[in-house]
Amino acid sequence: MLYWGRLNSTGDDPSHENLNGSDQMFRGTRITDVSIREGLATFLRDTDRKVIVVTSHKHGQLFTWGQNSSGQLGLGKGEPSQVESPQPLKSLCGIPLAQISAGGDHSFALSLSGAVFGWGRNSAGQLGLGDTDDRHVPVCLKSLNLKKTVFISCGEDHTAVLTKGGLMLTFGSGHYGQLGHNSFRDEHHPRIVAEFWGSKVSQIVCGRHHTLAFVESSTKIYSFGCGEQGQLGNGQRTNQCVPLPVQLPPEYSPDQMIKKITAGGNLSVVFISTTDDVQASSYLNSCNGTAVLDDEIIDRWISDCNSRVWKRNQREIKKMFSSASCINGSFIEKSSDKHYNTSLVTSGLDLSLARLAFEKLAKKDKVLSLIEGTVERDLLPSLGSPAGVEALRVYLILPELLRVLKKKGRATQLTISLASAILKLKPESLDVLTSLWTKLPYYYFRTLVKMFHSVCAHFMSLMMTARCDHWTEVRPLLKVLQKLYNINRQRVVRLTEGYFLIKKLSHFFDMVRHMEPLFVFNFENSLCVNRETVLADTLVYLKTTRHNFSLPLEVQFSLEAGFDDGGLRAEFFTLLGQEIRKDSSVIQVSEDSGLFWFSADDSGSSQEELFYIGVICGLAFYNRCYMNIGFPVALFKKLLNLSPTFSDLEELSPVEARSLKNVLMEDEDVVEVLYLDFTVKGKELIPNGAEILVTKANRQKYADLYVDFVFNKSVKNQFKKFEKGFSRGIPIPFWKMFKPEELRDLLYGTSKYEWADLQKGVTYEQCGPSDELIQNFWSVFFKLNEEDQKKFLTFVYGTDRLPVGGLSKLRLKIVRHNYTDADERFPSAQTCYGILHLPNYSSIHILREKLVHAITYCEVFGQV
Repeated sequence: MLYWGRLNSTGDDPSHENLNGSDQMFRGTRITDVSIREGLATFLRDTDRKVIVVTSHKHGQLFTWGQNSSGQLGLGKGEPSQVESPQPLKSLCGIPLAQISAGGDHSFALSLSGAVFGWGRNSAGQLGLGDTDDRHVPVCLKSLNLKKTVFISCGEDHTAVLTKGGLMLTFGSGHYGQLGHNSFRDEHHPRIVAEFWGSKVSQIVCGRHHTLAFVESSTKIYSFGCGEQGQLGNGQRTNQCVPLPVQLPPEYSPDQMIKKITAGGNLSVVFISTTDDVQASSYLNSCNGTAVLDDEIIDRWISDCNSRVWKRNQREIKKMFSSASCINGSFIEKSSDKHYNTSLVTSGLDLSLARLAFEKLAKKDKVLSLIEGTVERDLLPSLGSPAGVEALRVYLILPELLRVLKKKGRATQLTISLASAILKLKPESLDVLTSLWTKLPYYYFRTLVKMFHSVCAHFMSLMMTARCDHWTEVRPLLKVLQKLYNINRQRVVRLTEGYFLIKKLSHFFDMVRHMEPLFVFNFENSLCVNRETVLADTLVYLKTTRHNFSLPLEVQFSLEAGFDDGGLRAEFFTLLGQEIRKDSSVIQVSEDSGLFWFSADDSGSSQEELFYIGVICGLAFYNRCYMNIGFPVALFKKLLNLSPTFSDLEELSPVEARSLKNVLMEDEDVVEVLYLDFTVKGKELIPNGAEILVTKANRQKYADLYVDFVFNKSVKNQFKKFEKGFSRGIPIPFWKMFKPEELRDLLYGTSKYEWADLQKGVTYEQCGPSDELIQNFWSVFFKLNEEDQKKFLTFVYGTDRLPVGGLSKLRLKIVRHNYTDADERFPSAQTCYGILHLPNYSSIHILREKLVHAITYCEVFGQV
């Protein structure tokens, strides 16, 4: 690229300094678009203050250099006033650009979907932002969103915009009438040039202080603005503030076609040609925007070719798929101009085109392999936190590449890298991507979920079978899956829960449990407790021992010979729950609902106890055991960063909620005579709440603050400690994927007993369902009262709490033992495996007596 111009211009002073030369940075690079202040530098005698360049080789990146006194290079505040070498404009990285334009000290960039970004001097409102403050970084001109902008031209201190529908808008300085609004005022917002109502403008261009517009249907060129140098072409040297036709010279023939208009400084130029001058037409109307992928390019890549052509194709593939801008500009939905509607809920993409394109590319394995390597090595590491929807399209397109790679068994590492790139996005960019995912069509959202799910399941399977550590790979996948799960709950058309399940949840927990030690410093996670002091012993263990909670908890009861393969753990947490409910002062039961909530005591010792109760609850969840402490759903909402509502108060304290509801429903005069103020239990809900009475006008606010006080304000410190402990007890935050109700059921279990379901799932050993012993057993069992039936569950499984799905999810195995002294023996159970050992009793009466005694008094573990 050669560049030339003048520095320190002094009019006709021959002592001005010339600038010319070349920049080695772009040697061997095809420059797709160049914009220099004043347009045609060849005809200028004025200062060229900056240059901005778009190149396809440099990832479709925008580069700027030159004078920067007003932020016209867009590099941000604090940058030098003069930049000698090209600098990438990082804030527009990933935006597929259609055009760039440079004015006096301001610049504009136009995306393929019509988004307009401006930066630099704004003294006359030439950035169209409604003010006169300079901008040192590109800012989106939101007032032009959805206007289908196709071209921008900048003058010294004014700007003109052309839409696809042929509307012309101008803004900035109107000192010379260059805005065409029949006035000489400045405009700080884009304003339509009313003179062209009913006409379709096809070309526009700005000189220093004048503007040209071409209406193709009438073959007329209009000019307005400064005419002191004759640049308006009307035979006069005066300024004009309305568009008037240019007087073309006599030598212009109607047989000739106006191909392009342009302007430089105080000069106007028209390119004309005959109708059969195809070369001129294609040259002057060529589009120099960001390179994009299309069918012609794909067909060339996958066709059979010699080594020389393949080398060229390799270069093109690497350039295309190392550039976020190129990918983001591909597959846009042009039907009915839908890509111009790009917004927070509309990506502007036609993902069916992306799917077809990658399916075609997959036909040539070496092409697909090169694309995979380029995306992995060059594209993903270059992705930052881009500005705007268009720059985030790559995250919607790449899952379609993963889809074809998965069919060939090759998507694993690229999926992990994509997950990591997503998690590195800044919160504001991630929010935009979340919005796009929420509105993503069903089939493409399903593809997105399936890609992350399958790779995650693959590594979890390896961890279970090969006993190796893959948490580095699994963590980003799980975090993205968690986000997608939360998004799915907000979608109109949702995926079923099965798409997010990693096979059986039990396998997920068991894979850590059955893993051999992975670390050099592998602290144990086992304890021995006395049944009579189980809570005190557990707190001593948690406070004084170094733990590795990622290992399974192993429990031993003092003076008992049981081996813990799950059953001892289950009974351990059952006993813990009983002691905490009975002895703890930091949680209290609601008399109305029987549910537990934090007490008002937030002293240091109480907070420490709450921390360890949180740890215990976390350990129970992680080890798939139940804590028989009935917390309300509100607790689990808070753990998941969701806000409790009035319905949660109805669950925790029905009487309290009913009273509050009455306040909301009572007539105005009744509310006022209640003499309620904005306090609860002596605590003010708002500043000076004791002085503010509840009225009909503010009672909803009172109710909202009341609920907030119960669940948030009054227990802020208590919950914070519990939450910290809960997270400490679960080394893997997989629990955050669940809904509040699901999280409660996994920790608390359920108590919906359909006793007939237990019999349906039973298996037998050394006997059958028709045997007299088995018939007698079920006859006795179904005649027990519910409390004794629950004791039977504790006897066999270590807890009477049920998994989600109830008794149908339990597996009971009854083993018959033929003893000569059977009537002297009691039934026994292997709680780890849900096995009941039943002696061959001689009568139903003896069976009832021995069974009831066993489930009532037998608590000691031994080895069968």
